[in-house]
Amino acid sequence: MAQPPRRRLRSLTVVSLLLAVMSLVLGPMPSSAAEPDPGWWTPTARPTPDAQIDVTGEPFKGTDAQGRVRGFVDAHDHIMANEGFGGRLICGKPFSEQGVADALKDCPEHYPDGSLAIFDFVTKGGDGKHDPNGWPTFKDWPAHDSLTHQQNYYAEIERAWRGGQRVLVNDLVTNGVICSVYFFKDRSCDEMTAIRLEAKKSYDMQAFIDKMYGGPGKGWFRIVTNSAQARGVIEQGKLAVVLGVETSEPFGCKQILDIAQCSKEDIDRGLDELHELGVSSMFLCHKFDNALCGVRYDSGALGTAINVGQFLSTGTFWKTETCRGPQHDNPIGNAVAAEAEKQLPKGVAVPSYASGAQCNTRGLTSLGEYAVRGLMKRHMMLEIDHMSVKAADQAFDVLESESYPGVISSHSWMDLGWTERLYKLGGFATQYMSGSAAFSAEARRTDALREKYQVGYGYGTDMNGVGGWPAPRGGDTPNPVKYPFRSTDGGSVIDKQTTGERTWDFNTDGAAHYGMVPDWIEDIRIVGGQEVVDDLFTGAESYLRTWGNAEKHESGVNLASGAAASASTSEWWNPFVSFAPGKAVDGDKDTRWASEWNNDQWLQIDLGSAKPVKRVTLDWEAAYAKSYRIELSQDGKNWQTAWSTAAGDSGLATAWFARTPARYVRIHGLERGTQWGYSLQEVGVYSD
Repeated sequence: MAQPPRRRLRSLTVVSLLLAVMSLVLGPMPSSAAEPDPGWWTPTARPTPDAQIDVTGEPFKGTDAQGRVRGFVDAHDHIMANEGFGGRLICGKPFSEQGVADALKDCPEHYPDGSLAIFDFVTKGGDGKHDPNGWPTFKDWPAHDSLTHQQNYYAEIERAWRGGQRVLVNDLVTNGVICSVYFFKDRSCDEMTAIRLEAKKSYDMQAFIDKMYGGPGKGWFRIVTNSAQARGVIEQGKLAVVLGVETSEPFGCKQILDIAQCSKEDIDRGLDELHELGVSSMFLCHKFDNALCGVRYDSGALGTAINVGQFLSTGTFWKTETCRGPQHDNPIGNAVAAEAEKQLPKGVAVPSYASGAQCNTRGLTSLGEYAVRGLMKRHMMLEIDHMSVKAADQAFDVLESESYPGVISSHSWMDLGWTERLYKLGGFATQYMSGSAAFSAEARRTDALREKYQVGYGYGTDMNGVGGWPAPRGGDTPNPVKYPFRSTDGGSVIDKQTTGERTWDFNTDGAAHYGMVPDWIEDIRIVGGQEVVDDLFTGAESYLRTWGNAEKHESGVNLASGAAASASTSEWWNPFVSFAPGKAVDGDKDTRWASEWNNDQWLQIDLGSAKPVKRVTLDWEAAYAKSYRIELSQDGKNWQTAWSTAAGDSGLATAWFARTPARYVRIHGLERGTQWGYSLQEVGVYSD
């Protein structure tokens, strides 16, 4: 464990005095012995030429007095995005043996003046023109609003690590449709091929940094595959790198005209492969509706362009409906995206959307539920961002039915109305890297909620993610970042970062590249206050706690499985179809108990003997209860209400209550949600 800064300084003073006395007694030391130790954090050599780090001091090691790791977490970054999308959407690469001049090269078609930088034009506006030359001038890029140039050069990530970051989630990313319609590419558009390559390149980058520090395992960039490894890496003072996946049609799970193009076997093979690659978290849908789930829309012209991609990929445009609750997807609007719309077949046009209908009609499919359960089975974490509110709601239902904590919202794409639901499960949320004032205001808005659930905070930079990053506040701002400044832990001194002839100043350049993360955090301290930064500094611990709890999770024993069941009534159609009470506890979702068509009905389960009961899961068919109670009894005669609702819905629901001993569990329907009776596919009763 590292000593507090003042004690360490005092110890160093004593050592210096002893060495001075020894030098007087023994005479001058050989020159080699007099050379200062460069420290474990200093490489033996760097590629030439290279970027400067401009951070001095030893990176902190160890945990706090309570055994918790310290440091910031970036839960959403794309180090290897240059390898996705056909290889020519993001220009430059994060490392090269030949140094920064080779790594940070513009795309060939951007020369001589950016006239063919088509994606620059689409994402940034203007004519896309820019100086394509990188080293040594870096006149026009990287920049906070240049979305097509590499922002994750290894030395920039090193600067963030030295500034206090201790967890980085490297989301392997691509999009087959964007790849196929983009004019420039030098490789296949197959999404899983790109994911495999990005995983390989991530391990190659680890080896590249290891070599600089003397061999395997010696570098600061450590890819980890479980939370215990991550804690060990952080206690050494190094950066724990977690692999995630963010892609639009994983495992080939696209849909064409609403028909799934994958199977459960494809999902199992894909999840097994990702797990073998070291992937610990993933998104099930991203940008386009797929065979697993519907997406939360993008807005404006970008949303229209993505909707065009949705049609080209699936044969259908997004479909909207009036939201059923307070949560909603991003409004689509009816903005024009002329260049994208030219890609549509003749006679096909993007539909207009009603302003009041902001929710995607598509939720979590049966294959999507299978994939969520597959992630839980492998103790992986589900990224809930980008799911439509309907899909997210259903995914939460599945997670809650198993009390599974492994859920992450990593960059502000989840409806904020789900935040407490996420924290209650044990999940972790971060905020997109935005301007310091807006970021701090949102952090303060949710501060009481984080206090309630004792969780820290984080950020998702989404660098290389085509999103845009904090703009400069201006060199004349009355409260600028003043260089040099100290890191949050107090042990490092951070100055302006220089690469070649270019020096970046956060006040005038904003978050131009990953190396500006420490500068951005200092800006948050100035604008938002030390409390926001302190909350961020506890983020790594909270992220690892969510991950560790997901790893330790064990599915509870369903006390209702195969138990004796009875009911007030059972519907009868014909002698060949049974809706008997036992069908709700037979473990088969294709069977169900159904009541007669009136309100006051119940299903009763006999657990055989009194057992502690804490959680009941209900998988309602389309005929659901709008109002119902969970009732418990020791003797089948005297009942107590453990839980109730007047806002029931179809699908999966979970009722939590104080652990109570009971032999009998009764689901008592009070008001139907449809004209039919009550219909339960499966009921689960659990002690945990």
